[in-house]
Amino acid sequence: MTVADERTTAPAPAGAKPPAEPSRFSLKHPRSRIAWIRPAVWLPLVVMLAILAGLWQWGAHQLPYLLPPLSEVGSSLSGNFAYYVHNALVTLGEATAGLGMGFVGAFVLAVLTSEFPLVRRAVMPVAVVLNVTPLVAVAPALVVAFGFGPMPKLIITGLICFFPILINTATGLRSVPQQVLQVYRTMDASRVELLWHVRVPNALPYLFAALRIVFPLSIIGAVVAEMSASGSTGGLGTAISVASSMNQLPVVYASILVLAVMGVLLLLAVTVVERRVLHWHDSVS
Repeated sequence: MTVADERTTAPAPAGAKPPAEPSRFSLKHPRSRIAWIRPAVWLPLVVMLAILAGLWQWGAHQLPYLLPPLSEVGSSLSGNFAYYVHNALVTLGEATAGLGMGFVGAFVLAVLTSEFPLVRRAVMPVAVVLNVTPLVAVAPALVVAFGFGPMPKLIITGLICFFPILINTATGLRSVPQQVLQVYRTMDASRVELLWHVRVPNALPYLFAALRIVFPLSIIGAVVAEMSASGSTGGLGTAISVASSMNQLPVVYASILVLAVMGVLLLLAVTVVERRVLHWHDSVS
């Protein structure tokens, strides 16, 4: 072994402090909170958006009956900002309320199916059939049954969000290792204690994976419900339908842009909550 090797492999002197980890606010930290200021983080997105904007402008020039110029879309947004905000809030309210209904129903059924095999054999085939049923075709019947109020839209949105939550939560509740369950059973843990202390924490990563899907999906469900359930008086889905019938392309694409922004913000909100709740899990490392 050479002198250089001895220097390389020599242990640190006693009492020496280990090198300090860079601050979370330092660019050298792998999970820095200000890492977004590095060009390598934001520049690819900016370039991609610029390319998409150029392609949009070219498509608007070639197909003016299909795509309006971005300047007209921006003018529609800035000139009728309150109109879009009002309709966005209506759609957001329907989406969150419908998602809440679907979440409660799916979570309760997931618990029952994970605890009782008989319930699982009875419920899962019906849930699969419901998932492949075109809910747009059911919307008129819901209007006849519940009237022209918000209830048909909430039901459609809840049904669209129901299946991913049910499947992911049930999978998480049943995927606890048998060794862990055996340890708790040797301590005479009750079924409720196993559910609360073992199964539910194990299912949280699966549940948040489903929420990352269904939160943006709830916006789509609300829009589909507004378009398919007659009698809608507000919401971006209604705005798109009315604008399409009047050939107002800037209003249509401005509404779609607002919906896209709403979906991204909801996804970011779920991601932030997930990092707070599952800070102990490998999925957020």
